Amino acid sequence: MAFLALFGAAGFRGAPGALMVPLHTEFGWSMSVMSAAVSLNLVLYGLVAPFAAALMDRFGLRRVVSIALLLVALGAAGSVFMTASWQLLVFWGVLIGGGTGSMALVLAATITERWFATRRGLVMGILTAGQATGQLLILPPVAAIAEGIGWRPASVIIGAVALAVIPLAVWVLRDYPEEKGVLPFGADPETYIAPTRHGTGALQRAVEGLAFAIKHRAFWALAIAFAVCGATTNGLIGIHFIPSAHDHGMPAATAAGLLAAVGVFDIAGTIASGWLTDRFDPRKLLAIYYTFRGVSLLLLPWLLSDRVHVSMVMFIVIYGLDWVATVPPTAALCRSFFGEHSTIVFGWVFAAHQIGAALAALGAGIIRDVFEEYTYAWWGGAATCLLAAVLSMLTKKTHTEDTPARTAVRATP
Repeated sequence: MAFLALFGAAGFRGAPGALMVPLHTEFGWSMSVMSAAVSLNLVLYGLVAPFAAALMDRFGLRRVVSIALLLVALGAAGSVFMTASWQLLVFWGVLIGGGTGSMALVLAATITERWFATRRGLVMGILTAGQATGQLLILPPVAAIAEGIGWRPASVIIGAVALAVIPLAVWVLRDYPEEKGVLPFGADPETYIAPTRHGTGALQRAVEGLAFAIKHRAFWALAIAFAVCGATTNGLIGIHFIPSAHDHGMPAATAAGLLAAVGVFDIAGTIASGWLTDRFDPRKLLAIYYTFRGVSLLLLPWLLSDRVHVSMVMFIVIYGLDWVATVPPTAALCRSFFGEHSTIVFGWVFAAHQIGAALAALGAGIIRDVFEEYTYAWWGGAATCLLAAVLSMLTKKTHTEDTPARTAVRATP
């Protein structure tokens, strides 16, 4: 169920990227204006995450996920009544951004932390694959419906699907393994100590988690590098690949299909990254991932055309394998550096991811309006990837003596 929730949340959040061309055609809104709404969507998608982590501790997974899905449904269905560009900020930005942010990667981190004592890198990779793949696989049907019938039916369908998932979330999701009468996967019954449960102070815990993290250089290195990750995935490719391909004469539905292919390869890449994270230094993995991504973006302006060719297929394969392969090693470093604070700290690192995505989405839209092409946006993304690779290698273990110890409460096998 967590996989499906992440799949749907990312798909709902990424759907506006497939609607930018038809909205521009109908209303004449510029890419800068629509990019501003998408940027707000991305910022909230990230900033809500650390608070959502604390709220999951306070109110439980089922309540938080159900309310999040309701917000998505309201945003998607309500957008069909838009008549002015500022309304994009309300429906695409506030409602869809806030709703999907409550089911973002922090949900994957929470499930991994609570339900698994071993193979956490692999589990995080699988759940992350659901998040990234949902964002990309939902784009082709949304683009096809928008192109063939209209963008309004596409928005209504997104809202209906979000509503339909709520009963399933209530029925399936559980907060802790003990509720099922089991231990976390891989836990030793003789030594397992249940994690501390926080019943109050969700807002305070989220803020305290940030206050704790900013004292450590490792947090800043991880946050900046992950901001680059967000900029070069959700912000650039996720939002602007379809309009850029359209500029080169490629049909929007074909470009959306290429992004869906990225999602397919992402499954293999992210799961493999989780497996590698359990076995190798996460810092070195991050450096490799960011370097490959930077080289791909550097070459992209020469690969775009009005048709799909071999070099574009190679770009899709490489970018797909690398899409969010950064998540398992980043989450592993957060667990290693920040202990009991790790889930909320990862929420703040993910917030940086989305801020980077928002800045890239807005910046690329402005570049497109000013230069009438995206080339400088792709090259800027390539340069920041090299920065992220360097920061990843500079990340060092920080001292976390003030991390509170877990409560020594034995779970019932």
